[in-house]
Amino acid sequence: MGILCSLDGVGLEWPTRRVLDDVSLGVYEGDRIGVVGTNGAGKSSLLRLLAGEIEPTQGRWVPRNGIRIGMLGQADALDDDATVRENLFGELPEFEWAARAEVRSILSALLADVGLERRVAELSGGERRRVDLARLLVSSWDLLLLDEPTNHLDVVGITWLAGHLRARWPSAEGALVVVTHDRWFLDTVCTSMWELHAGRIEGFEGGFSAYTQQRVERERQAQKAEAKRQNALRRELAWLARAPQARATRPKFRKQEAEALIADVPALRDPIRLRSAAVARLGKQIFELEDVAKSYGERVIFEGVDWIIGPGDRIGLLGENGAGKTTFLDVLAGVDEPSKGTVKRGKSVRLARVSQHLDLLQGRDDQTVERLLEDFKRHLVMGGEEVTSRSVVESLGFAGGDFLTRLGDLSGGQRRRLAIACALMEEPNVLILDEPGNDLDVDMLAALESVLDGFSGTLIIVTHDRYLMERATDDVYALMDGHIRHLPGGVDEFLRRVGERSEASRQSVVEPAGDGAEVVDERELRRRQNAERRAARHAYDVAGRRVKRTREEVASLKERLAAADPTDYVRLQELQTALEEATTQLMALEDEWLAAALAIGEDVD
Repeated sequence: MGILCSLDGVGLEWPTRRVLDDVSLGVYEGDRIGVVGTNGAGKSSLLRLLAGEIEPTQGRWVPRNGIRIGMLGQADALDDDATVRENLFGELPEFEWAARAEVRSILSALLADVGLERRVAELSGGERRRVDLARLLVSSWDLLLLDEPTNHLDVVGITWLAGHLRARWPSAEGALVVVTHDRWFLDTVCTSMWELHAGRIEGFEGGFSAYTQQRVERERQAQKAEAKRQNALRRELAWLARAPQARATRPKFRKQEAEALIADVPALRDPIRLRSAAVARLGKQIFELEDVAKSYGERVIFEGVDWIIGPGDRIGLLGENGAGKTTFLDVLAGVDEPSKGTVKRGKSVRLARVSQHLDLLQGRDDQTVERLLEDFKRHLVMGGEEVTSRSVVESLGFAGGDFLTRLGDLSGGQRRRLAIACALMEEPNVLILDEPGNDLDVDMLAALESVLDGFSGTLIIVTHDRYLMERATDDVYALMDGHIRHLPGGVDEFLRRVGERSEASRQSVVEPAGDGAEVVDERELRRRQNAERRAARHAYDVAGRRVKRTREEVASLKERLAAADPTDYVRLQELQTALEEATTQLMALEDEWLAAALAIGEDVD
């Protein structure tokens, strides 16, 4: 695989800090790289260096001749005075871009609710972001650099984008480098990870899950090495002759090794204890909704909602952008009144809510974090234990000098974490979080999940982050077509229902053919569906057999290569070439097998 661009001994300094220190790396054809690191570590700067937008302080950026690099930055690159269509296609005639199926797919997925003739200056922030993403995707690039591409996308949009990027190039062509806090997206799209820490970049094989396992193993090995070093020092002090060297082991990331890593880790939370504590604090009634509806004029947001939310329930609420999730939370919390029906709240309910706009911090920009803490009790109870307000803030990543920082000087991620800490310090027994994962890096998301594990009240979360949703909640509901639906199958069931609804809207049972409209027989419809399922199952079985044969071929070539005469360079080169070709073919077949498995809902091991 050819190299597309590289950084050679690159250093990057800003006036107040050093971002990168002597970094050398390359991006190759076929790379699908996810970049993680704490907020402010320099992830966006790294993408700008790879795009050639900024010059390094030292070292050099080396692109391949003629390379086409597309960059989605945090600020869009749109012309406010031009229309959406002009920003996407310039002066290209409509018949040229409209004839391309991939372009139609992009427009349908990202801009179905955005008119192509609207001026960009009239768009909302979320609409502008989606237009900028579409602008990038409709063009051809050798290297795509994406900075938080999932921002302003709902779960359906994120799932579509992941599928688009996986299928955009053949497995050994093109390259992708993406910065995102969406861990499901990283797992689905990326085949390797870069961790940016203290000016250095460390590479890991696999997606986010593999990266997490490798980090755990690396930390354990470091602790083991340090323990051995300490033992060696003690033995040396005791005048022993010499200490045995610490042995390094190569980490492996298959299922049994991953299970071994977490074998001694306790359960994330004790649901029985938390629910018992919630009942003791809340009683039996939290929210009871009877025939609740909300509308603005003739526009119905939701209707006919009958729902009882009990003590200790941990609920995730899904919905497409614009479905009305925030409006529903307003009605639930009593911020807004329903147009119809009643919302009964338990007398003992103490509710805290973190909105997308962080209302808890409004008007406090001149206060320091330390001053803000003075408005709360110094000691409070969380998870059945007494803690200090300062420790709550520290558990969400604040330390040392952060407490003397003005709120107005905090980053977006710091402000969101602080708002969540403030909500917890109010000692609520009902906590509502609207997109709590926005602006948080993966380490802070893990810290947030740990804090929520200890919350012993009723928890309601709206988020497009699949990992956060599945990790922090026990039941998933969705606001769909103006109604609340329980989804025992979680996010996957939501995506399936949205897909079925979209398919039904495209294929009307009654075909409009004038007075002689043909009505499709229900039995014929079932016959077609059964035929499609059989075809999908056949495709899955065939792909599975091809994957098995190719895996055996790769294993055989590796054995033959290991057993070959090391002085027979011609034979070695032949075997190496055959192995590379078989490995490339295997990667493509595994992608095909996975796609077939997803189509029939099968698990792939």
